[in-house]
Amino acid sequence: MSAKEKQAGTEKDLDHMTVKELRAVAAETTDLVGVHAMKKAELLAAIKEARGLKEEKAPRERVAEAAISAKTLKAKIVEFKTRREEARQANDRRTIRILRRKINRLKKKTRKISPA
Repeated sequence: MSAKEKQAGTEKDLDHMTVKELRAVAAETTDLVGVHAMKKAELLAAIKEARGLKEEKAPRERVAEAAISAKTLKAKIVEFKTRREEARQANDRRTIRILRRKINRLKKKTRKISPA
């Protein structure tokens, strides 16, 4: 196993460790001060910085960076609703079902977006 593979393995292992395990790792391998007062996210960041590992962002942080606003989602919902009404006029059940699912998913996304 090469050095890069070991580093990648330890980085993944760090993310799955408990706070107690992370404190032990920080106390043994690094010269960090105040380890016992740190929270898990702070410990992970400090250990990875001390080891020189690149820290990846959590999936939720990546979603937040996408800058999807509730207004744009609601505009899509309105568009899909008008298309659904047209499909109802044409009696196209398949399109109605597809659009209903799309509207439902977009509504769920609007609920997940925190008001800023």
